[in-house]
Amino acid sequence: MTYLQAIILGIIEGVTEFIPVSSTGHLIIAEKLLNIHPSEFTKTFSIFIQLGAIASVAWLYFPKLVNSRKLIFSSFFAFLPTAILGMVFYQLIKSFLLESVAITILSLFFGGIILLILDWTFRNKTAAQSVDKLSLPRLFLIGIFQSLSFVPGVSRSAASIIGGLFAGLNRTKAVEFSFLLAIPTMTAAAGFDIYKSGLAFTPNQFLLLVIGFATSFFTALIVVKTFLGYIAHHNFTLFAIYRIIVALLVLTIFII
Repeated sequence: MTYLQAIILGIIEGVTEFIPVSSTGHLIIAEKLLNIHPSEFTKTFSIFIQLGAIASVAWLYFPKLVNSRKLIFSSFFAFLPTAILGMVFYQLIKSFLLESVAITILSLFFGGIILLILDWTFRNKTAAQSVDKLSLPRLFLIGIFQSLSFVPGVSRSAASIIGGLFAGLNRTKAVEFSFLLAIPTMTAAAGFDIYKSGLAFTPNQFLLLVIGFATSFFTALIVVKTFLGYIAHHNFTLFAIYRIIVALLVLTIFII
């Protein structure tokens, strides 16, 4: 992996982590198109730069989190299903799912269709509960939905947003909670992966991690604010159509 490739992947991660299009799916496809050979390092790199994007949310929401212990508790409780399932299926996720372009394409395509259906289903929903009023079962439900994002192409953001909608949140509140839920989720994922890897990287690889982290951090700072402003007045149809188009384009590229 070159420094330029690390920057490109960092930008892709920062743009796609918080919108419902699957950052992991885009990274897998990008690595294929950039001819980056899959390795233990590239898998760790993909997870580590997600931590860069999450750091941007922690930075933006730090004042709000400091003033709300209930919000912190809600985020960590909703994270539990992902934590448990992630540890159980860690090897399957890293050794098989993170290398499958076919699964990514299918997930992007059918995920787009599901988003279209949900946009129609929840089109008239305006009133909603606040996150700190959600019951523990509803928070756990959101966590179960988020766990579906272990499948590349599903999108952690989309899965947790959908879970939030079913739990009683409206679009804006579901999106915002998906941001906060990402903090414990991706911090734990990156930490667990680094622990498993034993930090057995070369100085050049460490530099690549830093470049990817920084790029995704600053890109995500812009995207988070932009996405919240957009979703306050629009639905998810644009992202659903985008997912379907990307899936078909990538399928065509790899078939040709």
